[in-house]
Amino acid sequence: MPVYNAPTKDTQFILHNVLKVSESDIPGYSELEAEFTGAVLEEAGKVATNVLHPLNVVGDTEGCRLENGIVYTPTGFKGAFEQVKEGGWTGLDMPEEYGGQNMPYVMGTAVGEMFSAANQAFTMYQGLTHGAASAILAHGTDEQKNKYLPNMVSCEWTGTMNLTEPHCGTDLGLMRTKAEPQGDGSYKITGQKIFISSGDHDMADNIIHLVLAKIPGGPEGIKGVSLFIVPKFIVNEDGSLGERNGVSVGKIEEKMGIHGNSTCVMNYDDSTGWLLGEEHKGMRAMFTMMNEARLGVGMQGLAQAEAAFQNALEYAKDRLQGRDVTGVKNPDGPADPLIVHPDIRRNLMDQKSFTEGARAFILWGATMIDKAHRSSDKDADGLISLLTPVIKGFLTDQGYDMTVQAQQVYGGHGYIEEWGMSQYTRDARIAMIYEGANGVQALDLVGRKLAQDGGKHVMAFFEMVKTFCKENGGQNEAYDKAFIEPLKAASKDLQAAGMYFMQEGMKNPNNALSGSYDFMHMFGHVCLGLMWAQMAKAAQDALDGGASDTEFYETKINTGRFYMARRLPATSMHLARIQTGADTVMALEAANF
Repeated sequence: MPVYNAPTKDTQFILHNVLKVSESDIPGYSELEAEFTGAVLEEAGKVATNVLHPLNVVGDTEGCRLENGIVYTPTGFKGAFEQVKEGGWTGLDMPEEYGGQNMPYVMGTAVGEMFSAANQAFTMYQGLTHGAASAILAHGTDEQKNKYLPNMVSCEWTGTMNLTEPHCGTDLGLMRTKAEPQGDGSYKITGQKIFISSGDHDMADNIIHLVLAKIPGGPEGIKGVSLFIVPKFIVNEDGSLGERNGVSVGKIEEKMGIHGNSTCVMNYDDSTGWLLGEEHKGMRAMFTMMNEARLGVGMQGLAQAEAAFQNALEYAKDRLQGRDVTGVKNPDGPADPLIVHPDIRRNLMDQKSFTEGARAFILWGATMIDKAHRSSDKDADGLISLLTPVIKGFLTDQGYDMTVQAQQVYGGHGYIEEWGMSQYTRDARIAMIYEGANGVQALDLVGRKLAQDGGKHVMAFFEMVKTFCKENGGQNEAYDKAFIEPLKAASKDLQAAGMYFMQEGMKNPNNALSGSYDFMHMFGHVCLGLMWAQMAKAAQDALDGGASDTEFYETKINTGRFYMARRLPATSMHLARIQTGADTVMALEAANF
């Protein structure tokens, strides 16, 4: 049985030593004192470890089942959902007027990592609800907010997002689902949606589906898409549940992973829906969900990597195999533990340096969302918009790779189900695909986000890196060599790639697009390099200030040194690939593959 322990101490270090949240002028952040955040995270960790984690393997082995039109979740899920609801975890960062606790988004993100690491499939039920509620909060009328949000914030009712159809995924302009106006403000929704996470289940009284559809006579393609609220049960004027809507489950998808989540084919047969936002502006409203969901999915990549790493580390310390080439380390046993071997150390350091760097990156991103929303800061909004495809694409690609590396530590035992390691890999795999496949994230980054607002936000990022290096370099030779110099070099690689796109992309757009995936990963490495430079500085400051837990801070610095020396140099490889252009990528005719 795998183990999981919430990384509370590391999260606290990032929040208070690195991000210094309680010193921020973002509204609500002054309340985030270490004692308060520590109490929240400790309680969340208990729920993750004691309630959610034991059900992870149950959900994987049992899955969900559809019987006589009813979807049943795995054994124990309903009881755990009640505990999560009772603890107020579902509305942690939602407005108080709708029953939430109004904590900053950064706290919801920190707790979300713990819950997802413990049980990703389970946590998706409330995660999708949060996204749907956020869309209604941002685009709904007062009547819609009052009608749906209190029960969605508490998760008495859950929510979904319905985009994909059998013939269209990313290209939503091809969708066929129709919304016929009825003259009373409602619409009749007809069509089929697939891959709908948490599409139906037995844990909530009602499910509020947000459905993209086209109103007849509207503009062609994506410009003619609108978003509708389509509840499973019609909500009466007094808030009680009325008749069943024309919404049914066609089937539960059979998937590689996240078996505990009911991924459904949803059929809408003259179901009643209400417009959310404006006609033909559905993508604007849906992207409120999508951007939040993409950050959440990036966090899932981190979460699965963290859970897999914890188990691989324990196994490496316990499993006896071979002898240390420099001398026996376990003379009383027949062999030394795996962790003495350099290649196992390399494997574990890859994982550790990624998860800790990614955690800082995610939490930093969450503070930008708070700054954008709570302080109406357009620069913060622009920067997180730029970084969203990097968070989603880079962290899920790398997170999946780290679960594979964790499997590798186990050798053959990692491949059989008895040890539970394959679930982390299978569950992590979907994060690279849903909420916009990672290739699409890379195209979005290069094709849209770099040039957004005249390139203002990417230039602001480069300036941020430059300023950090200038303010923190030149004081400590060892720190400069280990952190400042590698960060400068990586940032220059990233700038060179951006310059290449500007110069060559105008001549041939394929020169930019064929390098977009490498650019996304290069950008991700630079972001983690910046995080590690900041964490190493914070750790050294703590040591210089006489912190008692010297082992923690020294470990942090040494882990950062590894990332900067062994992982960050990947930027030069990505740059070399980008600068080859599109010729070799596009050389073959389709018939010659």
